[in-house]
Amino acid sequence: MRYVVIGAGAIGGTLGGRLGQHGHEVVLVARGAHADRLRARGLRLLTPTGPVEMHAPVANSPADVELTADDVLVLAVKVQDAAGLLADWAAAPVGDSTAGQTLPVVCAQNGVEGERLALRWFRRVVGACVFLPASHLEPGVVISEGTPVSGGFVLGRYPHGRDELVERIAADLAAAGFATAVSDDVMAAKRGKLLDNSGNALDAVCRPGPGWEELRGRARAEGEAVLAAAGTPALARGEALPQLAELGFETAPVAGAERLGSSTWQSLHRGGSIETDWLNGEIVHLGRQHGVPTPVNEALQLLAATSVREGLGPRAFDVADVLARTGTCAQGAATVGAEQA
Repeated sequence: MRYVVIGAGAIGGTLGGRLGQHGHEVVLVARGAHADRLRARGLRLLTPTGPVEMHAPVANSPADVELTADDVLVLAVKVQDAAGLLADWAAAPVGDSTAGQTLPVVCAQNGVEGERLALRWFRRVVGACVFLPASHLEPGVVISEGTPVSGGFVLGRYPHGRDELVERIAADLAAAGFATAVSDDVMAAKRGKLLDNSGNALDAVCRPGPGWEELRGRARAEGEAVLAAAGTPALARGEALPQLAELGFETAPVAGAERLGSSTWQSLHRGGSIETDWLNGEIVHLGRQHGVPTPVNEALQLLAATSVREGLGPRAFDVADVLARTGTCAQGAATVGAEQA
């Protein structure tokens, strides 16, 4: 199988780089200066054990790739960028058919919305819960900090089940240096990762200080409450992929690089859009559906939007700012509840 990695950033670059390093045919899809650098010099993957140089074909869009029936599309962009790309790639020709009718798409993203979006355009959707510490801040360069494996993936058909294709993808990733597991309910693992990611926005918008860890715990507790109210179970990483703990998986220093923040922090640092509306915003959305207050997650969603809109960059607020906005959100939710009653 050839892997067409749509979004060769932190996650996609690590996945594509490791697959290419271990002999798999890979196409890297990227844009702008990153794509130019990949074409000119290849991908430079920095790891705890040293750099990996990998050269692969680079595409900007479906028009640059002649797809075949043996291709697997891997969607590794942030979910806020997914809908338009899914529509474009689904329409790409594959012989006498289209990619949406013929090819599988693997949703290697945080949040729980990517698979639902993909199923609108693709018949065959594979969910992927990703545990992979990586950074992408410089064109042509991806930093992968996991050891003794680069990271882990829980894979399964969406909305549920497994098949030979999923097993084969899992085997390819395992052979390329990742811990893998196949699940009949991959979305339970992704909901567990959603809880882990509820702190990403706090890391991105708020400077550390007294009360920071308490806020992070409150954001997660709100997520746990809304998932319980929705009747949708979440699997923690240790349950979903125990192999990581068995291997002693951890992040490790990478020579010449320093991990500065979460994926949301990296997006703010680059000045692009961020995925908070699909992480903390997912918790807020479920809370409103099921009558569960989520003032911390709502406050983080609003402050993240302010950071993007006003170009503030990472960590423009302190704990007091978050607490003040949390109080405002709680009062607003109470007013709406009283009006509905």
